[in-house]
Amino acid sequence: MSAELIEGRTTAAAEGEVVVFLIGMRINNFRALRSWWPVLKAMPRMLKELSREKERGLLGFRVHLGMPRVFEVTQYWESREQLIAYASAQDGEHRPAWAAFNQRVRAGKNKVGFFHETYAVPAGGYESVYVNMPAFGLGEATEVVPVGRRGETAKDRLAYRAS
Repeated sequence: MSAELIEGRTTAAAEGEVVVFLIGMRINNFRALRSWWPVLKAMPRMLKELSREKERGLLGFRVHLGMPRVFEVTQYWESREQLIAYASAQDGEHRPAWAAFNQRVRAGKNKVGFFHETYAVPAGGYESVYVNMPAFGLGEATEVVPVGRRGETAKDRLAYRAS
């Protein structure tokens, strides 16, 4: 997250569909380090790869620590097709991490949990406002613009269409 405070009211500069992908893990048994530590270590490798290879479609992400058990990443993607392509790509970090995770789950007998949720949000289905905040969330992933460019109210921003 950028530490630079942006005074006043801003909104995300996103255009068109936005795909929001939530992914995370839950440590069900802290002593089963071999079950959850490799899972926890895999995510930074994937995020570095996606940040380096912009053409894969990741717009931005934010890590959330639901201490002590839950680790979650909110990701913003250009399209659902790019998210699915990355998940199935033979040349990326995801496939080997997913295979290793599945082996650990089978061997670990529920010592680590995993979740993901995907939301494909059409244009007009999202809005945002940030007041006296650094770039954050969707605004950090896409840039922020003054609220007036998209509408002063949530209703106006939901109705906004790029011209």
